[in-house]
Amino acid sequence: MPVSQETLDEIALSRNEYAAIIDRLGREPEPLELGLFGALWSEHCGYKHTKALLRTLPSSSDRLLVAPGAENAGVVDLGDGLAVCFKIESHNHPSAVEPFEGAATGVGGIIRDIFAMGARPIALLNSLRFGQPDDARTRYLLNGVIGGISSYGNCIGIPDVGGEIFFSNSYKGNPLVNAMCVGLIEGGDVATASAKQPGDLLLLVGADTGRDGIHGASGLASRSFEEQAEMRSAVQVGNPFLEKVLIEACLESLSLPGVVGLQDCGAAGITSAAIEMAERSGMGLKLMIDRVPRREEGMTPYEVMLSESQERMLLAVTPGQEAPVFELFEKWDLYATVIGEFELGENVRIFDNDEQVSSTPVVTLTDAPEYKFTGKKPEWLRGLQNADPSAVPLPSTSPEETLLKILAAPNIASRFPIYRQYDYHVQTNTVVEPGGDAAVLRLKGSKRGIAVSTDCNGRICYLDPEVGTVIAVAEACRNLSVTGAEPVALTDGLNFGNPETSDVQYQLTQSIAGMGRAADAFGIPIVSGNASLYNQSNGTDIFPTPIIGSLGLLEDVEKHATAGFKKEGDLVVLLGSNSTWDDIDGLAGSEYLDLIHDKVIGQPKIDIDLEIRTQAVCREAIENGLVASAHDVSDGGIAISVTEAAVIGHIGVSITEAPADRWDAAMFGESQSRIVISISTDDLEDLQELAEAGEVPMKVIGSVGGDSIDFGSGAVSLTLDAADDAWQNGFSRATAG
Repeated sequence: MPVSQETLDEIALSRNEYAAIIDRLGREPEPLELGLFGALWSEHCGYKHTKALLRTLPSSSDRLLVAPGAENAGVVDLGDGLAVCFKIESHNHPSAVEPFEGAATGVGGIIRDIFAMGARPIALLNSLRFGQPDDARTRYLLNGVIGGISSYGNCIGIPDVGGEIFFSNSYKGNPLVNAMCVGLIEGGDVATASAKQPGDLLLLVGADTGRDGIHGASGLASRSFEEQAEMRSAVQVGNPFLEKVLIEACLESLSLPGVVGLQDCGAAGITSAAIEMAERSGMGLKLMIDRVPRREEGMTPYEVMLSESQERMLLAVTPGQEAPVFELFEKWDLYATVIGEFELGENVRIFDNDEQVSSTPVVTLTDAPEYKFTGKKPEWLRGLQNADPSAVPLPSTSPEETLLKILAAPNIASRFPIYRQYDYHVQTNTVVEPGGDAAVLRLKGSKRGIAVSTDCNGRICYLDPEVGTVIAVAEACRNLSVTGAEPVALTDGLNFGNPETSDVQYQLTQSIAGMGRAADAFGIPIVSGNASLYNQSNGTDIFPTPIIGSLGLLEDVEKHATAGFKKEGDLVVLLGSNSTWDDIDGLAGSEYLDLIHDKVIGQPKIDIDLEIRTQAVCREAIENGLVASAHDVSDGGIAISVTEAAVIGHIGVSITEAPADRWDAAMFGESQSRIVISISTDDLEDLQELAEAGEVPMKVIGSVGGDSIDFGSGAVSLTLDAADDAWQNGFSRATAG
């Protein structure tokens, strides 16, 4: 009997996809099988709208130990027996339904991806997007998400060291909650999510299984909110204290000779975890789901297979060597259960009390369809790009008033009210705290360190998805370079609207092309990532938001720079593009145009070759001890960058060159490839030599000192106290309601 449209809608399968399932099986699927297909062919698990595009991204590097998609996360070799594992993932729709638990379990899920690789989690970051904070529901979502992130991270004992947050009405009905985790592997012992030979046992360990999270992957993550009914039951509930124990037990278990594979039970639960393990192993799988420990009575095989209950892991164990595994987990007060066996053959066979309830080819389940895009550049976008920012009049407010307003804006002001809720010093590795361009962590037992950051300006990607994504990669790498770290690898979180529409297909195609172009230019791989589509509400897609997580290496962690000015009398130098006071082009997609004029227009631009050279000179100058401070120029332009450096350093600054007639463009244009650094006068000649050798423009634009922030030797002037108040307290005021 043909399946109902209501059933297909529940598991987010189209009628054509259902027909494809029948064609591949040669029969109608059983109800349990249909649930498996719904999960594994979901956008979240199957990547059916992005797989073809993601294959085009650069993924090769001398440092790469695990290729993208091969395992749960990418792994990069740092040398000296150390490797770093990192990845970013989204939990957008669950966080919109239940912000606290949605965000908390997003953190828990990305942590499991990392320690499933045999890596000890050492850092968390988050990248968040919300509607404007003058909306009561936005504030509810914001507070819930921050509460969930801080609660889970603080309880589990992993420092939350960085990230970013951006407010726009584009995200009002569909917030974005992306979590990134970084883990450290010592001795090169990378775990795999596969069995070794037929007969290997499949063990489930961790929490008991309940009905929470059913249809999380196929429902919440793979369709728009207009298609979702009341789906709070599809949001999982996390237990960070249990996961803390699970981390320790699983990492210890990898030292046992019988443990050959480790896999996280994340999206789609046992369905994706077990069946994807079988696929990687090239074997069939027998599952005895009546053995799965449950916390609720009367659960059906369908519910057990699709439950997304948190804090669960799967292990592949050599038969006859399971007893030490049971003993180890019992030591940690955890219960391990044999729920399956890998076998010769091609099917996953599911049994309930010795009765076979399903038998399906593994590769049929995991081979989700791929969709090719045909989206063309929309005419409305041409209109926005061709709009001339120079036609926008100067604001009615003075330069000082405008600067204070932008400083206090929720997209610019200090995020201290957020990250004060995070324990960012737990594990005692944090060298540079949240609040700068990137966090820096020491690698214990080594003089080396790493820097980590996330970045993306969805407003710029909206105006030009390809150039905007190049800029996102450039800014993520620039955040590392201004600390002195060399970018070595990237992860991506692709957050887009409905991929069935021409506009979003164009955005996805162009954005991934831009990501590949930028990564190729920097010569670094994209080692992992996540795609979250169908982010829309009330028929409107979010800004295309390809979040870039970046990882950089410092050979000597003590040789790093921070953003704040340091010493009276230091020179302020603009490194890179020297269009200091003539930046009309930089107004495209700027915070100034959006905040002051309510306009998102213009054509974003970047010279990627200049960007790479500028970052290289900055890193070399830091390595040579020439730099007292370094801060990138991005959101808000050079006036914001200089003012932030002054406020962070608690010292004034005087910029000598006066803004031109278009003082708004001069101060708030956001042209790329610019870094504001401060140096001692004694080091100016050495810096000039580096800049000349690197073919990078540089210009002395002022000096550090005093108790005011001046542009044009006082033509525009703020007291340091006024700037400090606006920047330090602006976020709290904007989000207070």
